[in-house]
Amino acid sequence: MIGPRCFFFVALLHGTTSLYFAQAADFKPTQQEKIVPAEAKLELVWAEGDFTEGPTLAGDGSIIFSDIGNRMMKYDPASGKTTVFRDPSGRANGLMFNVKGELIACEGANTGGNRRISITGTDGTVKTLADRFEGKRFNSPNDLAVNKQGQVYFTDPRYVGDDPRELDIEAVFLVETDGKVKLATKELEKPNGILVSPDGRTVFVADNNSRPDGNHHLVSFAVREDGTLHQKKLLWDIGPQRRGIDGMTQDQQGRIYATAGTGDLAGIYVLSPSGEQLAFIATPGDPTNCVFGGEDRRTLYITAQAPATTKPRKFGLYRIQLSTPGYHLFPAAP
Repeated sequence: MIGPRCFFFVALLHGTTSLYFAQAADFKPTQQEKIVPAEAKLELVWAEGDFTEGPTLAGDGSIIFSDIGNRMMKYDPASGKTTVFRDPSGRANGLMFNVKGELIACEGANTGGNRRISITGTDGTVKTLADRFEGKRFNSPNDLAVNKQGQVYFTDPRYVGDDPRELDIEAVFLVETDGKVKLATKELEKPNGILVSPDGRTVFVADNNSRPDGNHHLVSFAVREDGTLHQKKLLWDIGPQRRGIDGMTQDQQGRIYATAGTGDLAGIYVLSPSGEQLAFIATPGDPTNCVFGGEDRRTLYITAQAPATTKPRKFGLYRIQLSTPGYHLFPAAP
C-alpha cells in the first residue's frame, strides 16, 4: 500500500517510461484520486529551454510560455511542435490573455529586460501598459492575474540582477483599465505567483522569499471596492529551508494548483481556496508555473526542469490529464 504521504507518477520522456517517487513531506492530500486520476501520466512534450515559465492558453488552443533568457515559445498540441513565438521578449515571465484576447506580459529585469507590463493587441502590436509607479521604474515584474473587468494585478519582486532599483518596496500593483497604477498591497516579503478568484473578490499571492528563513507562504487578500487588497490571511506555510511557491493556476471549482518544492518535494500542490490540502503531482525537476489547456480544459501544462537524464539539464514543458477543467477568462470554456 502507498501511504497517504507518498505517491508514484509515471513520466514519459521521448517515448521511454521512467518511474519517479515523491514524498510530499507533511503535505497531506485529502482528495488525491478525485483530482488526479489513478491512470494519469506526466508527459514531457518539450525539453530545450533555458528557464521555462509563465504558460498561458491562447485562443487557438496552443500554449504560449516564456523561456528566460529572452524569448517566448508556442506549443501546438495538434502537431506536437514547439516554435519561437517572440524573440526577443523583453525577458518576459508571467503571461496571461485578457477577455479581449490581448496578451499581457510581465517583462523582467537584467540584460534585455524592459521592466514593464506589456500588452499585445490582437493585431500583434506590442505596447507598454505600465512601467512605473509614481515615476519610479518597477523592480522586475514577475507574474500577473487579470480580472473580468480587465484590471491587471502583478507582482514586482527582485530576486537577481544588477539593474539599479528605484523602488524600495517589493509589492503587488494594480493596473487600471485606463493605465493608472495603484499600490495594491506591500504586506509581503517577495510576492511571486498571483491569482484572482473567479468572482473577483479574492486575490491569492505566493510570498516566496529565497532566503531560507524568509516567508514561504500562500496568502489571500480580500479586494476592496477600489481594487486594493486587505485582510491578509495565511493559507499555507511551506516552512523554512524549502523552495516556496512560484507560479499558480486554478480550476473551475476554484482549487489552487501551486508549483513548489525541489528534489523529492518538487511538484504541484493542490489546495482549496481556504488552504485545505487536496492533492499532489510530482515533477522530475523544479516546477515554475502551470496552466490548464486541451479541448476539454482538463490538461494541466507545467513548466519545469527536464529530468536529470537530459544532458545538459534543460527546462521544458510537461502535461498531465486531470479530472476538473481549468478556469480561464479567455478563451471561453468550450
